Parts: sequence; C-alpha cells; structure tokens
Amino acid sequence: MSINNLIRAAILVVLVSSSLYTLDETEQAVLTVFGKPAGDAVTTPGLHLKIPFIQVVNRFDKRWLEFNGDPNQIPTRDKKYLWIETYARWRISDPLRFYEAVQDERGAQSRLDDIVDGATRNAVASFDVIELVRKTNRTFEATEELSGVEESAEVDAQVVTGRAKIAEVILEKAAVITPQFGVELVDVRFKRINYVESVQSKVFDRMISERKRIAEKSRSEGAGRAAEVRGQKERDLLAASSEGYRKAQLLKGAADAKATAIFARAYERDADFYAFLKSLETLEKTIDAKSVLVLSTESELLKYLKGSGGK
Repeated sequence: MSINNLIRAAILVVLVSSSLYTLDETEQAVLTVFGKPAGDAVTTPGLHLKIPFIQVVNRFDKRWLEFNGDPNQIPTRDKKYLWIETYARWRISDPLRFYEAVQDERGAQSRLDDIVDGATRNAVASFDVIELVRKTNRTFEATEELSGVEESAEVDAQVVTGRAKIAEVILEKAAVITPQFGVELVDVRFKRINYVESVQSKVFDRMISERKRIAEKSRSEGAGRAAEVRGQKERDLLAASSEGYRKAQLLKGAADAKATAIFARAYERDADFYAFLKSLETLEKTIDAKSVLVLSTESELLKYLKGSGGK
C-alpha cells in the first residue's frame, strides 16, 4: 500500500471516529457549535453521529444529584436566631435549557443555593422555633431533666405545622423556580438546626445549672438516706446493748441470789465459821503488808485472831 493510501485511510479513520460518540444509560448530551446549542438534546443511550471537528458533545448526568446547602443564620418568627443547613435531591430534566441557563453542574449548584436558601429563609421566618425543632405534638416524657425548666412555654407549646411540613413548603416554593433552569427539584430536608453561639452558651449554662440542681438533690437525698441508716444502726446497737445489759444483770442477780443462798446455808450450819470467813475477807480487802492495824480488846476480829493463835 502506498503512502498516499495510508494517509487517506488514516484521515478516514479520524473522520469516522470524530463523527461518532456514545452515551451510556446514565448520560444525556447537548451538541454545540462554537458554544451555541445545535439541535435538540440527545437522551437515548447508544451510538450517535455528529459533525466532526465542529460539533462538541456536552455530557450531563441523568441520575438524581445531591445538593448540600451552606449553613445560614436565619431569624424565626419569635426572633430567635438559628443556624439552618439544608440538603436536597435534584436532576437535569431539560438538558438543552440546563446548558443555556447554567452551563454545568457547578452553575446549577450555585443557582440552587440561591433558590433553596431564599425559600428556606422565607419559610423559617414565618414560623416559631418550636415548629422547626418538633415534628408532632408527641408528649414529652416526664423526667428530672424537664422538671423545673424555665422555658416551660416551649415545652407545652402545640405544634401546628411541624418541621416536615415546613420542609415541604420550602420544596413547593423552590420547585416552582427550578424548571426555568432545566432542573427538577424532588426533595428538600433540614440537615441541621442549631442555635447560634450566643444562644447556645445560654442554653448550655441552663443545662449545667439544671444538672447541678439535680446533683444537689441527689446528694441531699443520699445524705438523708445515710443519716437514716446511721440512726437505725445506732438504734439497733443501743437495743442490742440494752438487751445484753439486761441479760447480764439477770445473770448477775441470779448468781448473787445463788451465792447468798449458799452463804445462808453455810451460816445456818456453822455461824462461827461463817463469821470467821467474813472477817478474813474484810482483812484482805482493808489491809496490806505495810498496814498497821489497831484493834480494841472488845473487837470481834481480835477475838478471832487471838483464838486462832491460841489454837
């Protein structure tokens, strides 16, 4: 094959390859000539023709895409500032209009940011904070954390619309605007709702104070219970001691009575011997080795001593 034929074959291959393009099931396209759309959008998958070197294929996604809004500080109807962050799901419903209006997904995200943010601001400003943070009128569980809360009006407030319905209002308002950009908006939700920093600090301070109150209450109840236990312990100890003392006294009395009975029987059998033993006990208790005992001649003790010595 000559060089000319090779060149012609190469040119033919380049022309054919430049004239064909393919789209998969997730893609759609708009053909442009010098930046201007040429014909309708191509939405069917497969192999397609275009004018080589002149027409440019601009591909767009067919699938549902994600939108994450930036946090915005928005006042509610009751003048409380909140940080509101939203997210949404959208898709390119009209590729030709989409290309003419926003060019690409980055441009669409910027437009959605304006549209969803505006609808969110209007909706949030039309409702009180309780409507945004609650979905239904489900009764609060009665706990220690809720007892004594200062803002009881918010706890008892009735929800008329609720967070989910407000999100539907935002979607309804925004979805009316997006079709002019070739965009279909299918869902808008609140991703995060939070107080601004100045209000957060007050809420946290109140929470800390409430926890301290509950802790003090628990400590007070614990101290009272401890005092009750100690009192019961002391009463039990006193009762046990009293019972032991009573039993000891009963035993001692019984022993004394028995000893007295024994002494009485001994006295009846030998009165002189009994008197002698009592005298010895008296001497043992009253004098020691260094004592000097002075007795009269009439002393019974002297009589026993003399009697003992005489024997």
